[in-house]
Amino acid sequence: MKILGIDPGYAIVGYGVLSFDNNKFRHIQSGVLTTPPGLPMEERLLRIFDGVSSLLEGHAPDAFAIEELFFHSNRTTAVNVCQARGVILLAASLAHVPVYEYTPLQVKQAVVGDGRAEKHQVMEMTRVVLGLPRIVKPDDASDALAIAICHGYAGFSKLNAYSTLEDSKKTGGK
Repeated sequence: MKILGIDPGYAIVGYGVLSFDNNKFRHIQSGVLTTPPGLPMEERLLRIFDGVSSLLEGHAPDAFAIEELFFHSNRTTAVNVCQARGVILLAASLAHVPVYEYTPLQVKQAVVGDGRAEKHQVMEMTRVVLGLPRIVKPDDASDALAIAICHGYAGFSKLNAYSTLEDSKKTGGK
């Protein structure tokens, strides 16, 4: 399974592409899409849409994992990130790639085993899980990889549950 993980934003969108086979991850690509601060919002959104669309076309992922938003203060930032997230989800929908959303707590729990983990812990465990020589920079790219890892574990778990259920049906529950 190939997974595209996205850390949404309007100035910086982190992305990470992984393969997940036989319960093992392989890092394919990661980085950021950026938009200049002086650009009108509609042009920033178009650049984000085009960038994510290119990633989807270039990597043809089986799954698209994105972080759900959580804001506790700045409403202007929240609105702008929501707009960016909307065009990101539109790009995935137009590419017909299934979208999976995860909260920051779910990502931390999946990658570190603790929903209250610190950012540096998530970044280090992302490096370890992927077998990389150093932490991926910038942080947004590392976050996107963590989101993809979260989906790999969640998707694998769901596939195993489905597989076990199907096996049980075939054998009459024995």
